[in-house]
Amino acid sequence: MNQKVSDKLSEFNSITLQEMDGVKLMDRTDTKFTFNINELPVILEEAKNHYRILDVEGNRISRYKTLYFDTQNFALYNQHHCGKLNRYKIRHRTYVESNLGFLEVKFKNNKGRTLKTRIKEVSVPDLSSGKSFDFLKKTLPFDPLILLPKIWINYSRITLVNKVSAERLTLDLNLEFERDGKTELLNQLVIAEVKQDSKIASPFVAIMRHKHIRQGSISKYCFGIASSYKEVKQNNFKRKLLNVKKIINS
Repeated sequence: MNQKVSDKLSEFNSITLQEMDGVKLMDRTDTKFTFNINELPVILEEAKNHYRILDVEGNRISRYKTLYFDTQNFALYNQHHCGKLNRYKIRHRTYVESNLGFLEVKFKNNKGRTLKTRIKEVSVPDLSSGKSFDFLKKTLPFDPLILLPKIWINYSRITLVNKVSAERLTLDLNLEFERDGKTELLNQLVIAEVKQDSKIASPFVAIMRHKHIRQGSISKYCFGIASSYKEVKQNNFKRKLLNVKKIINS
C-alpha cells in the first residue's frame, strides 16, 4: 500500500459497521470516476473534512473477493455491452477481514437506479439447490440453472460516509482479475463510486470537477470479462478500455 495513502487514511474520523446501517443504500444512484493512484493522497486530503471512514477492527482498507456468474454465452455481459437497462449482475462477495459472505443480485432499472438484494452465504454456494437457488428463482426473471462462474474480481476498498447526508463513497484499488488460475493485477488504478439515494450535492463530485476528472467508468465486471475473454464483444467498450489503459500509464 502506498504509504502516503495510508497516512491520509489515518487522518479521517472513523465510523463503525453498526453506525453505517443508516446508509446501506440498497436503492440508489451511482456515479463513477477512475484515476491513477498517484492522485489519491491529494484527493483524500480534500475529502477528509466531509467524510468519515469505515473502520473494521482497526482496518481502514478492506479486502473483497467477488465471484461473478453469467450464462454460457455471456448474456448478462452482452446486455451491459449493448447498453440495455433492466439488467442484472449476479455475484458472491466475501468480505475477507470480517469473514462475511453474501450472494447478491444487482438490478439496474430503466430509470438508472441500482437495486441490490442479497442473502448471507459465507462460502460460494451451489446455485442449483437450497436457499441460494430459491433466492435467485424468486429474484431473477430467468432460470438460475443457466448461470456459471466466470471470473473472480478482487480488490481493496476504502469506504467513506458523508458526515451530513445519505451518501457513501467507495474507492477500489489493487484491482485483480482471476480466471483459470491466471491473474492480472492493475495496482495503478482507482475506481471511485459515489452512491446516493438522491442526486444531492456531493463534496467528492466537487473535488473531481475541481481536478478535471470526468465522470465515467467501465463496470469492474465488464472490464474483467473484456480483459480475460477475448471472444466476447468489446466494440462499445473500446473507448473506455483505452481510457483505463491511459490512466494506468499516466
